[in-house]
Amino acid sequence: MLMRASGLILLTALLCAQDAPPTIKVDVDVVNILFNVRDKHSGLIGNLTKDDFTIFEDGKQQDIKYFNRETDLPLTIGLLIDVSASQMNLIDIEKNAADQFFNNVIRPKDLAFLISFGADADLLQDYTSSARLLRKGLEGLQVNSGVGGIQPGPVPTASQPRGTIMYDAVFLAAHDQLKGQVGRKVLVLITDGEDQGSRYNIKQAIEASQKADALVYSFFYVDRQFYRRGGGIMFGGGNAGALRQMSDDTGGHVFQIDRKMTLQNAFDELNAEMRSQYAAGYTPTNPVKDGTFRHVEIRTGNKDWKVQARKGYYAIKPES
Repeated sequence: MLMRASGLILLTALLCAQDAPPTIKVDVDVVNILFNVRDKHSGLIGNLTKDDFTIFEDGKQQDIKYFNRETDLPLTIGLLIDVSASQMNLIDIEKNAADQFFNNVIRPKDLAFLISFGADADLLQDYTSSARLLRKGLEGLQVNSGVGGIQPGPVPTASQPRGTIMYDAVFLAAHDQLKGQVGRKVLVLITDGEDQGSRYNIKQAIEASQKADALVYSFFYVDRQFYRRGGGIMFGGGNAGALRQMSDDTGGHVFQIDRKMTLQNAFDELNAEMRSQYAAGYTPTNPVKDGTFRHVEIRTGNKDWKVQARKGYYAIKPES
């Protein structure tokens, strides 16, 4: 088992929830890529055309079948909040900022769900477009950490303490929740990036997100005081590298939360980024669905522009 029974039951319920959106059939022979473009000052560029880009798959140029701005495509957001002991002093700030974010972002045709993770993972709110229900779910955030960091869960974990199952939470949110959805899919992860005790590793979490076509946006939020012990000695202090890897590989972005970039600022920027996306689609020159990973690169003719997109996709046969 990857979670305690209550968390597993709740996450399993995601698959059969009556409010889940219907499945929409799409052209499985078209690879769809959502991406952003930034200038040399990291500002979003929102007025480009198809002619400004070329797409390559495994080094071979592809013919872009369609290209447009995707500002109105339905959005599904999964908010994953770290409630391990290292985040206990930040939870109230996260509640307020996330509440404002949902109020500003979620429209009637959008959906969101909320998961907390620490020693276990719990679904606090299933799919909904209701800001009121999401607010109620946020009120359920509370510290969840293993006793002494070594308390075994349903499966003995003495050699692998369960303190922050971040990779498990990302994997399950992508694989069990988002994989069957269509449209724009985003996972927003608020954490200091430390993982302790996950059964899945970072590679598996990234692969699940890529297979679900989900972008992972990470909010690197560290309570420095928590990591100070005896005489101000720092032991640890977050793992920004892991968050950067997950976000970069899926086409997302890392926001470092500090005095200059508050959590509310980061949510505002994320909102702007999601509403400034381009969508491109192409029929790959290699049509074989053999399950392998295909590397995708989007190039522009301007060296000062930086394309933010997923690194590729898995050529998987559609489920019948």
